[in-house]
Amino acid sequence: MNPRIVLALCSRYVYLYTRSPVRMVEMVFWPMVDLLVWGFLTVYLQKSVGADTPGVFTWLIGAMILWDILFRAQQGVAISFLEDVWTRNLLNIFVAPVRTAEYLAATFVVGLMRIGVTATALVCVGWLAYAFNVFTLEWWLLPFFINLLLFGWSLGMISTALILRWGQAAESLAWAVPFFIQPVVAVFYPVSSLPAWLQPVARAFPATHVFEGMREVMATGTMNPATLGWALALNGVFLALAGGLFAWILRLTRSRGLLTKFATQ
Repeated sequence: MNPRIVLALCSRYVYLYTRSPVRMVEMVFWPMVDLLVWGFLTVYLQKSVGADTPGVFTWLIGAMILWDILFRAQQGVAISFLEDVWTRNLLNIFVAPVRTAEYLAATFVVGLMRIGVTATALVCVGWLAYAFNVFTLEWWLLPFFINLLLFGWSLGMISTALILRWGQAAESLAWAVPFFIQPVVAVFYPVSSLPAWLQPVARAFPATHVFEGMREVMATGTMNPATLGWALALNGVFLALAGGLFAWILRLTRSRGLLTKFATQ
């Protein structure tokens, strides 16, 4: 892998954002709307239920912030690909001496930068508007972040592979894929609230263990390290499968000359 190529690709994507500030709205506006909705819901539940424990419902805000980390990581891969499609630049990239690993690495870095912008805004608003401090998770926040980042990258590769296979008609998958699994990975409620037959399916996703761990840490201040072990192991499986799927679809697309469709549509 050539770091200079990765840096060049990253620079191009960053340049798109600096030349078109409207693109920044998508990284800040919608996450802020979600945070405000869940924040006001948390305040309402806290007041109406009258729980004795202060902040007993604040895990809803924490879940929303952690979910957005996963979503932005996925978007970093999928939207970077679509930016090349929309600007008719995809064919130029793949006829250039750019390896698949280099292209993916650049989208991973862009996803990390997108998370930095969004997470900073959400953490600040959560603190100012709802007195919610995500750093109460202490050092557990780091493995939570890493696992959600890895899983988001996996979903991004899957989204991109499906768009490569089915064409621009499948562009909506860049936003839809994470929400296909959101009801199952127990973002805003425990796995035990799911039907019994669905609970093993939920535990097959790394994000489920992260959100379950987050609630445990916020309730007790600690958690079973095996939870993170499961999340990391499952992330390894998902990354391998998603990377293999993306590489296979890309080879198939190249061999059939389907990349030219993205340059002409």
